[in-house]
Amino acid sequence: MTKVALAIIGGGPAGLSAAIRAKEEGIENVYVIERAKTLGGILNQCIHHGFGVHIFKEELTGPEYAQRLIDRAVELGVHFALGSMVINITPDRMLTYASESGLCYMQAGAIILTMGCRERSRGAIGIPGGRGVGVYSAGTAQALVNMKGFAIGKQVVILGSGDIGLIMARRMTLEGAKVLGVYEIAPHAGGLKRNIAQCLNDYDIPLYLSHTITRTVGNQRLEGIYIAKVDENYQPILSTETFISCDTLLLSVGLIPENELAVKMGVNLSQVTGGAIVNNRLETNISGVFAAGNALHVHDLVDYVTQESYEAATNAAKYLRGEYIQGEHTTVRAGQGVRYTVPMSLVWDDPKTVFTLSFRSDHVYLNPFINIIADGEVVRTIKKRVILPSEMERVKFVLAEPVKEVIVEILEGE
Repeated sequence: MTKVALAIIGGGPAGLSAAIRAKEEGIENVYVIERAKTLGGILNQCIHHGFGVHIFKEELTGPEYAQRLIDRAVELGVHFALGSMVINITPDRMLTYASESGLCYMQAGAIILTMGCRERSRGAIGIPGGRGVGVYSAGTAQALVNMKGFAIGKQVVILGSGDIGLIMARRMTLEGAKVLGVYEIAPHAGGLKRNIAQCLNDYDIPLYLSHTITRTVGNQRLEGIYIAKVDENYQPILSTETFISCDTLLLSVGLIPENELAVKMGVNLSQVTGGAIVNNRLETNISGVFAAGNALHVHDLVDYVTQESYEAATNAAKYLRGEYIQGEHTTVRAGQGVRYTVPMSLVWDDPKTVFTLSFRSDHVYLNPFINIIADGEVVRTIKKRVILPSEMERVKFVLAEPVKEVIVEILEGE
């Protein structure tokens, strides 16, 4: 059995960032356990630019961003267990993982969960029809095209307007395919505004809101799909159903945090985000177990993943050094217009502590106000030009004294 100070599960951008900050905090024995044989996670297949503006102050491709993290982690002496799959964690932070040499056991002083997320599949959304070749999740298609060099189709339809789907609309166009349209069941786009502009508008790819697929056609190979408008309850209006001939369907219909391990060890999960319920230290209900990145909640930008992972590692280091102050506990609640918040509670131990809340809205707001309310009193108000459900909001505030409840709300502007 190996004894380590800090074990980090997942070697993507969150895990690498957490490892870097932990070493910078003076934690000597830091291990990253990664099931793949390479580090970097999803970044390795994201060959487009747009990463690193906040962290590195320049635009990088996904592999470039990952390599900078890898280089820094190696420089600092982080240990890696690659090709190693964690299969169990106990509440006292004992890990069991399978590697090429067999089962391995590791006792950790603290753990950071950075397993990332996975895509929702066709089965998760229940599209009826044949099971012919040509239906892929957008991320799978991205890996096949960018890393394997496969040509997966010529006439493409994309269901869902998540960022990977939008990026793949552009990528498939550049590969010579015809993207017939992006269809989104919600009345608003699911991806970043910049991706709508750069990946759809710049290439004259139409976006159809309040539409969904009702069924697919084709047994050996996808031959086409039926599309219909949806009503306010997201139910198809069958009288609007039309057929579109295509040979490829990409699904960009949401991401799910990878938290099977967290559940097995008894970590409480949010029913809204699918990630762990954490306090402002990013600590779960199990002492010494922290979570960050897309395993905690799905992020828009990898830069935010890195920032959040830095915070988790800083707090894990304080935990390992015995520097935690118990403090007063405050519940954080999503108020009007807010779908969820991270964290879900605060530990108040100093009036100078700056708290950061990440949250998403429930629909589009124009000229809105964000209010932070502490025990019924507004402690901060932020005016915004627009708030979109597809873009995570982050607000900072302080509390002069401990309170029982903090509410974040969004109010319509004039």
